[in-house]
Amino acid sequence: MKAICFYFQIHQPFRLKHYRFFDIGNDHYYYDDFADDDIITRIAHRSYLPANETLLEMIKANGKRFKVAFSISGTALEQLEQYVPEFIDSMKELAATGCVEFLSETYAHSLASLEDPEEFVAQVKAHDEKIYQMFGQRPKVFRNTELIYDDDIATMVASMGFKGAITDGAKHILGWKSPNYVYCAASAPKLKLLLKNGKLSDDIAFRFSNTDWASYPLTADKFINWIAELPQEEQLVNLFMNYDTFGELQPRESGIFEFMKALPRFAAEHDIQFWTPSEVLSKFKPVAELAVPYPMSWTDEARDTSAWLGNILQQEAVKKLYSIGERVRLCTDRRIKLDWNYLQASDHFFYMATKHNNDGSVHSHYSPYDSPYSAFTNYMNVLSDFMTRVEQQYPVEIDNEELNPLLLTIRNQENEIEKLRREVEMMRNNIVKDTTGDFPVEQDGDKPEAPAATKKRKTKTTTKKAKK
Repeated sequence: MKAICFYFQIHQPFRLKHYRFFDIGNDHYYYDDFADDDIITRIAHRSYLPANETLLEMIKANGKRFKVAFSISGTALEQLEQYVPEFIDSMKELAATGCVEFLSETYAHSLASLEDPEEFVAQVKAHDEKIYQMFGQRPKVFRNTELIYDDDIATMVASMGFKGAITDGAKHILGWKSPNYVYCAASAPKLKLLLKNGKLSDDIAFRFSNTDWASYPLTADKFINWIAELPQEEQLVNLFMNYDTFGELQPRESGIFEFMKALPRFAAEHDIQFWTPSEVLSKFKPVAELAVPYPMSWTDEARDTSAWLGNILQQEAVKKLYSIGERVRLCTDRRIKLDWNYLQASDHFFYMATKHNNDGSVHSHYSPYDSPYSAFTNYMNVLSDFMTRVEQQYPVEIDNEELNPLLLTIRNQENEIEKLRREVEMMRNNIVKDTTGDFPVEQDGDKPEAPAATKKRKTKTTTKKAKK
């Protein structure tokens, strides 16, 4: 028996408006609301909403035997709540079937796992809390931004209590091994790993409507036969892709929705089931440890982090951003906290890539800028204004060695204040309990003579009431 594990990513950044050098210090709002509204509304109606309808129909038609998983960034959820609230309703309907699992990730779809471990943990917690509030699930399996993963990240993920993580089945890591097994992290053996089958995933996500492809047209029975013909011991196929594959990258006219609807019928003929990541991890044992000393991802041909950190522009922007992480975490300004999240989106650095050939065309396709240099200039103008606002609250003259003890002191003070607040509350409750019934409120003209020891006290109480 074989199993297919479908996972879909949904992410949208808050896009930056054209922000000039002369805006620094004068304009503290950085975002292109019109572009955000236009793009996410268009994609939602072309892709997300009809895809949700398709999945719901598939689940109902197959007796809940068809199952999928999603990871949705916090920034995408915010935009969907604001501009396409009907999508949130449809996703809640999907969640209610019990056939959809929500995965954990960073709230801002950020590079924090590579640059700022404390921020990384904070973002994961914030994301998972939002998923719980909206869909009633506590994520058990982790997926990082663009499936970025290495041994250090595995250690952090395991320390947060996740039982598994998903990443790419990159050839330079796997070598002769197959992605069609469950592995475990070399640095955290209890953390199980699910690896993307790149070929079969990309057959759907990128080649489905390509008439020049040797296997065109791709039909559901052909695709399922490919999976059935895999070696018997390879019992797991992980199909990971962006959700806008359906209706956006592969338009409705290509037959992509009909292809999806037909998959369960042909899969059943070969006794191929559909499982969520948690189900896979509970049913399959790891076959080997996987060591990943350097970060990998599912992006670009190199499957590394060069899409965001491959040139000096990107490295400078990321370095500047995370240099103020400690100060931002000290801030209580809600607007600064929001901007900090939005400016961390990996997309901003993706637009700065100077790659060429196939990788370069992908970066250009998604970028709203004329060139990587325009993307860098615009971002750094925004970041300059943001850093000035942060430094106004926590001056740059305070270096990190001074800042860390200050942060610890503030946290200790907050804990002490909270402790004292609870003690005061308890004392108030005790006072109320001790005095209840001792001094009953009497109606005027019906007051008995008070004992001598309490006359003075009752007189004060009466006087206070009279003043009121």
